[in-house]
Amino acid sequence: MKQTHLTETRFSNLELSDSILRSLNEAGFKNCSPIQDKALPLLLRNKDIAGQAQTGTGKTATFLLAAFQYLINDGYDEPVDVDPEDVDIEIVPAPVAVPVRKKINNPRAIILAPTRELAIQIHKDALQLSKHLDLKFALIYGGTDYEKQREKIKSNVDMIIGTPGRIIDFYKQKVFTLEHVKVTVMDEADRMFDLGFIKDIRYLLHRMPPPDKRLNMLFSATLSYKVTELAYEHMNNPVLIRIESEEVTSKAIQQSAFCPSNDQKLPLLLGILNQYQPLRSIIFVNTKRCAELLDDTLNANGYKTAALSGDVPQDKRQRLLNDFQENRITLLIATDVAARGLHIADVSHVFNYDLPQDVEDYVHRIGRTARFGASGEAISFVCEQYAYSMPDIEEYIGQKIPVKAIPKELLAEVIVPERKIREARPANGEKRFKTGGKPFKPKARPSTPENPQ
Repeated sequence: MKQTHLTETRFSNLELSDSILRSLNEAGFKNCSPIQDKALPLLLRNKDIAGQAQTGTGKTATFLLAAFQYLINDGYDEPVDVDPEDVDIEIVPAPVAVPVRKKINNPRAIILAPTRELAIQIHKDALQLSKHLDLKFALIYGGTDYEKQREKIKSNVDMIIGTPGRIIDFYKQKVFTLEHVKVTVMDEADRMFDLGFIKDIRYLLHRMPPPDKRLNMLFSATLSYKVTELAYEHMNNPVLIRIESEEVTSKAIQQSAFCPSNDQKLPLLLGILNQYQPLRSIIFVNTKRCAELLDDTLNANGYKTAALSGDVPQDKRQRLLNDFQENRITLLIATDVAARGLHIADVSHVFNYDLPQDVEDYVHRIGRTARFGASGEAISFVCEQYAYSMPDIEEYIGQKIPVKAIPKELLAEVIVPERKIREARPANGEKRFKTGGKPFKPKARPSTPENPQ
């Protein structure tokens, strides 16, 4: 993987404890990313931060490292490895005062995330980066493990990581108190607004100690007016940090587009997949019905795929994501439920089979590739149904997306899945297949300036 996304600043030069540095070294992290380079020195001096950076640039590690160090400084003793042979022990008759680890009044830190997937990923990173710290975590989110999560919080944890709704549920039951919170993190704050969580967040923040009595961090893909307003309302004079604010999308992502007719979309997608043979890719669609159609068709054509939409049960969602990360599935077909909060390494291609209707969703979709300094490719289909979104997308990202021609040889024959499919046309106008087993070849479109053949 390329390392050009890192700065010259090394973690070992920051005011981080030996135990934290040991975990970083074991994880292979030596140099800071730009957001870490700018934010950590301030956070380690107890300055609140509202940060904007591209996805996949190390925001999670930034707030976790700062939170860990703050808790250590607040009175949590680190485990110390001591070799008895290296220490001269003098036995004294009088009793000697021994430092006692401060009693926890749970929790001392709260990390709020907009989605279950993001909360799970943050918890995973927290376990890795705190390997040599004596800290306890509770992962809290809706949809599963209610009693298990409840008992975990009651065990007196240092840090709660989770989604706002379930955390408020347990708080109202008085399973824990917010009176002793010393660190607060709001991750992907713009997404919190999109999902309607802001009232829940304010509910929690108003029940914590005042902002000047805790360390506060907010991270967001965009520092819009509403996000900065939230920061100034509930933080202690936060420093605003923007990374690459002049560019909405990463230079490492090669963007391109095709202009297929609706009945060319499936053959074109299959042709591109046959040509590139990507190891791990995400295909974004706008509807669950389209995701199911693609899942059936691509599986029938020899690809290992899975469809991820909003109503997939949590256990199944996690199983699908694990299969994708372990390469048991090579193509993940997803609605925008997966556009944020997924931190999956080595996604080489993102396909916008349907253009998103929200311009910010385009940025979050293609941000699933080119993560942590790697390069990636984003290919969009500007079809008859969603073509109107392209001008707004290009205006938002501040650049034109190159449109490629569709040569006839790129339109592959499609093996129709062997099952009965409803005859009604879907909302996006794609043709349904009544029966399975026969290849489908689309008609070639006439050449036009926008779509030369």
